[in-house]
Amino acid sequence: MALTGIQILKMLPKTNCGECGIPTCLAFAMKVAAGQVEIDLCPDVSEEAKATIGEASAPPIRTIKIGSGDSAFTGGGETCLYRHEKRFENATGLAVLIGTDMSDADVDGRIDRFKSLRYERVGVNLKADLIAVKDADGDQGKFTALVKKVLDGAEDANLILMSDNAASLAEGTKLCGERKPLLFGVNADNITDMASLAKETGCPLGVKGSNLDNTVELSEKLIGDGIKDIVIDTGARTMRAALDDNIVARRAAVKSKFKPLGFPTIAFPCEMTDDPMMEAMIASVLIAKYAGIVVLSDLQGDLLFPLLLEQLNLFTDPQRPMVVKEDIYNINGPDENAPVLITCNFSLTYFIVSGEIEGSNVPSWLLIKDTEGLSVLTAWAAGKFGADLIAQFIKKSGIEDKVKHRDLIIPGYLASIKGELEEELPDWTITMGPREAGHLPAFLKEWKPAAK
Repeated sequence: MALTGIQILKMLPKTNCGECGIPTCLAFAMKVAAGQVEIDLCPDVSEEAKATIGEASAPPIRTIKIGSGDSAFTGGGETCLYRHEKRFENATGLAVLIGTDMSDADVDGRIDRFKSLRYERVGVNLKADLIAVKDADGDQGKFTALVKKVLDGAEDANLILMSDNAASLAEGTKLCGERKPLLFGVNADNITDMASLAKETGCPLGVKGSNLDNTVELSEKLIGDGIKDIVIDTGARTMRAALDDNIVARRAAVKSKFKPLGFPTIAFPCEMTDDPMMEAMIASVLIAKYAGIVVLSDLQGDLLFPLLLEQLNLFTDPQRPMVVKEDIYNINGPDENAPVLITCNFSLTYFIVSGEIEGSNVPSWLLIKDTEGLSVLTAWAAGKFGADLIAQFIKKSGIEDKVKHRDLIIPGYLASIKGELEEELPDWTITMGPREAGHLPAFLKEWKPAAK
């Protein structure tokens, strides 16, 4: 049962040292109770208290990490069945399968597409997360050679090593070094060896069940042996079966706190069909319904991009607007005579406006004012984009040191505050920009500083 902030506070040192980045122990305890920070951030909490709090505050679906550093993949950590109840925490990982039974050309092609198929949308970099390396024919030498090739060819790839031979996985793990892979292939015959390997290497284990009941049995044995970082595969190899198993597992973990199913799931659309389009359709269903990792047979831009957009939409926190940092952005290499524009920090507004400015080829300074993620008119109506706040931002931003002129272009929808802004900024000329971002290129090409 989850602990309250007051219960957690009683187990903290109450020094209010601030080393966790939060000024008081009470505030820190409240954030731990809300799942916003980890108890490990406290430098003085006892190991006993850390274990107690960590266990009590752990989400129903355990959080697991694959890889290391900034590019590590984080899965699980989920606390609800539906996004509107709270939010989904960690996006489904997209993996591409590479096997020892593939030709060098096929392997190279998949690695190249993993590295090249990358997209930016509203400031978020979208890409596949993992490469699954499969020991398809039981040849340890070929398997380790393939692992090395993937490690050398895709430096930011997180790896899933797939084999039912613990010795082969051990050799592959040695090559990975700090890039801790997921060791997938635990079954009834090798569970003891796999558990020992996980303890030795600190890598998460992937359970390969034959059905849901068998998966529960294997998971229970690993938990009993002290293994905590687990990913589960129920063995389902049709869309209907995989969907049903994912729903059962999530409901059992979230509603009934059933620990043997309280782990991220891994699904294999690549083994459910030979049709790439159908594979992508199956993947889209399983991304929406609880798969922690989805393994694809290949990466193709026309099929991967829609899956990445689905992933972005589902795993964006609906309670928190997407924002960009308040700052001065230089676009197209502006100088001291370039126009100065201002808008809000709602990310969609920023990327539309900056895209139009960039497309105009007119060097410009774009000021982004923090409006807590609200769009222009909404921010103005909420009192977060008024003349006084804009004036304060202009004065402290440093833009006056970057340009000779004093001409500020504001969004056309803010025409009603032009007079107020001129009073707040008497040295500046306020120019109304177009109402629609699409009209910015023509506007900027004709712009000249107002004569003083």
